[in-house]
Amino acid sequence: MKPDTHPNYRPVVFQDLSSEFAFLTRSTIATKETVKWEDGNEYPLVKVDISSHSHPFYTGKQKTLDVGGRVDKFRRRYAQK
Repeated sequence: MKPDTHPNYRPVVFQDLSSEFAFLTRSTIATKETVKWEDGNEYPLVKVDISSHSHPFYTGKQKTLDVGGRVDKFRRRYAQK
């Protein structure tokens, strides 16, 4: 492989801004911020607005709109006569 063609694949900490959840994984994302992790090492930090810890689909706090009303309205409008 040619040198300097691939980005640096390294450990990175992703922190959810809507909760205090953070996780360590590997990524090629570029960032200037760093954070000290639980193991005592310092890693690049990426701040995200939403993660699996705060997303309504994963937390089970998903709000459902008036689905029943819409389905009934659809059935009345397009019911076979």
